Amino acid sequence: MIDKTEKKAGRRGFLKGALAAGAGAATGAVALVASDAAAQNTPQNGMQQGSAPAPSAHTAAAEKMGGNGHPMPPLEPGHVVDPGSDFMVDVMREADLEYVAVMTASSLRGLQESLANYGGNKKPEMIVCAHEEGAVAMAHGYAKMAGKPMAAMVHAVVGLQHASMALYNAWCDRVPLMLIVGNIFDATKRRPGVEWMHTAVDMGAPVREMVKFDDAPTSLQHYAESFMRASALSMTPPMEPVMIVADGELQELPIEDRKALKIPKRVQVSSPAGDAESVARAAKALVAAANPVIAADRLAHNQQGMNLLVQLAELLNAPVIDLYSRMNFPSNHYLQQSARRGPLLAKADVILALEVGDVWSLVNRVADIPGRPSSRTAKPDAKVLAIGANLLYSKSNYGDIERYLATDIAIGADGQATLPLLIDAVKREIANAGGNIASTIAARKDPMVKAFDEMHESARKRAMAGWDSSPVSTARLCMEIWDKIKNEPKWSLVSDAQFESNWPQQLWEFTEFKQYMGNSGGFGIGYGLPAAAGAALACKAEGEGRIAVNIQTDGELLMVPSMLWTLAHHKIPLLSIMHNNRAWHQEAMHIQRMGVRRDRDPTTWRVGTRIEAPFIDYAAMAKSMGVWAEGPISDPAKLGPAIARALAVVKSGLPALIDVVTQPR
Repeated sequence: MIDKTEKKAGRRGFLKGALAAGAGAATGAVALVASDAAAQNTPQNGMQQGSAPAPSAHTAAAEKMGGNGHPMPPLEPGHVVDPGSDFMVDVMREADLEYVAVMTASSLRGLQESLANYGGNKKPEMIVCAHEEGAVAMAHGYAKMAGKPMAAMVHAVVGLQHASMALYNAWCDRVPLMLIVGNIFDATKRRPGVEWMHTAVDMGAPVREMVKFDDAPTSLQHYAESFMRASALSMTPPMEPVMIVADGELQELPIEDRKALKIPKRVQVSSPAGDAESVARAAKALVAAANPVIAADRLAHNQQGMNLLVQLAELLNAPVIDLYSRMNFPSNHYLQQSARRGPLLAKADVILALEVGDVWSLVNRVADIPGRPSSRTAKPDAKVLAIGANLLYSKSNYGDIERYLATDIAIGADGQATLPLLIDAVKREIANAGGNIASTIAARKDPMVKAFDEMHESARKRAMAGWDSSPVSTARLCMEIWDKIKNEPKWSLVSDAQFESNWPQQLWEFTEFKQYMGNSGGFGIGYGLPAAAGAALACKAEGEGRIAVNIQTDGELLMVPSMLWTLAHHKIPLLSIMHNNRAWHQEAMHIQRMGVRRDRDPTTWRVGTRIEAPFIDYAAMAKSMGVWAEGPISDPAKLGPAIARALAVVKSGLPALIDVVTQPR
C-alpha cells in the first residue's frame, strides 16, 4: 500500500492552486490545453506538467462553458480523501501488473485518476490507446512476449463492444489478460442521459463466452478477492482472458475502514500434468510406431517448452509439424518438417497432437467445392494421441472448439507440463523394448536430414522467383529484413507470417522461443499492429535490446491506425515493415474462386477487395502520428538501405515504419 502522507499534502497544495487558477481564469492565468508547440516539445508529447502557456481569451472563456455553450455548473461540495479506486490500484500492484492499456473513460475516471496521482503512473503504467480494440490487442501481444498478463481498461457498454473482437482473438489464442470494465450498478446513482445508455445490468453478458471468468464486485473486499482469483485463473492452463467490472461508486466513494481491507496474495496454480497410466500408453504407441509424427500448436509457454519438444523428437527421430501458433520448435533442426505436413501425416501410423486446437484436420479435410464433402487424409488405422489443456475446458457458442475427433488416447493436461513425464516414459519403453527398437529409431535420422536439406533448398529456389520484381516479392521482403536483423543479439518477429506465405519460417533461423509469437488466435482483423506494439513494449521492458519486428499487412493497419500514435507517444521501439499489396488479398482469392465456380467473370474480384483509388500513403500516415517513416518503396534495390535506416531509429529507442509496395502473397 502506498504511503498517503505525502500524497495528501500534495493534494491540498494542488487544490489551493486550482482555486487560485479558477479565480484568474478570465485573465488567462491557466490553460487546460497546451498549445501545439508546447505539446510537441515536452518529453512525453504534452504529458509534462506546467508546459502549457497562457490560453487566449477565447480559450479561457470556452473553458468556463459547459455543453452547448451553457455556463459550467458550479463544483459541488465535498472532497474524498481516500477513494476506493486507490485501493484498486493496490490490488493491481499485488497482481504484478506492470502496464495497463487505457482508452480513457468516464466510467473509470476514479481509477484512472488514482493510477495517475496515487500510483504515480508506475506499476502499472498507463499506456494510452485511442481505441478499445487496440488496447486489448496490445495486452494480448504483451502477454505472449512477457509471459504474464497486462491489463486493459475500457468504458462500459460501448467500450466493451469495441474491445470484443480483440477479446475474442485472445480467447481463441489461449492468452491471459486482465480486462477492467467500468459500470454504475445502482440505477439511482446514474446521471440522466449517457450514463444510462452506457451502463448494463449484466456487463459481462456480451462477452461471457470469450472470458474464463468475470465478476462484478459490490464491495472493495469483494473486488480484491475476485481480482486475485481472476489473475490466478487467467494464468492457469488453459490460459484465457478474465474480466472484472469496476463500479463507479466503488471507485469514487471514500474507503470506510482501510484497515479492514485485505488483499489476498497472488497465487500461481501449478499446471495440470497427464496421469501416469495414460502417458505410459502414449509412450508405448509412439515407440512401437514405424512412422510417428508430432504436431504442435500452442504447446510451448517458454524456452523450456521448446527444449522439451526437441528432446522428445530426437528420442523418437520423429518429424515435427509446427502449426505456428507459438514458437514450438527450432527452424534449423533437421526434424523441423512443417513444410512436408501433407505427405508426413498421410504416411503416419501414430500422430501425437500437442496442444492442437483442431485435431480433426490433421487426419481429415473438407473440400472447398459445392457440398463441401469431407474425407480422411490419414491412413484408416492411424492412431491419434492428443495431449492438451483445451480438453479440460471449452465453451460451445463459438467455433474455436473445431470439429470433434474421437482420438485413440486423450490426455486432458497442459502439454508442456506433461512432456517431462512423456519423455521419461519413452526412455523406459525404448530401454525395455531392446536393441531392435533403438536401431529402428536411429535409422530414421538420415532420411529426415536429407528431407530437411531438400526442403530448404526448394524454399531458396522458390524465393528467387521474381527476386528483382516490382512490386517487391514477399520472399525478397522477408530476406531483406532477415539480412538486417540476423546478426542482432536479440530479435523477435512479433507478427503473423502466414500472409507472407510463411517465408520467415522457411528462410530465417528461429532458435529461441521469443523469436516468434504466433498468430492472433481468432484471426480477427485488427490484431496485428496493436499486438506487435504490446510485444515491443514487453521487449522494451525486458531491457536487453531485443529488436521487435512487425511485418504489417496494409488492410489490417486500417482497422486500428491510431496505434501508430501510441507507439510514438510512449516511445515504444518497433520496426514495422509494410506488406502493402494494396488489397484484402485473401478475400480477393475467395471472390475469384466464386466467379470461376459460377462461370462468371473472375476479373471483377477487384470490386470490394482492392485498396486503391486512392492508394494509401502509410508512411505519411505514420509521420502524421509522430512515427519515423519512409516510403512507399516499390524498387527492391532500395529496400535494404531503407530498412537499415529504420533499424537505426528503432535501436535509438523509437518506432519506425517502412511502407513497401508488395506482391500479393
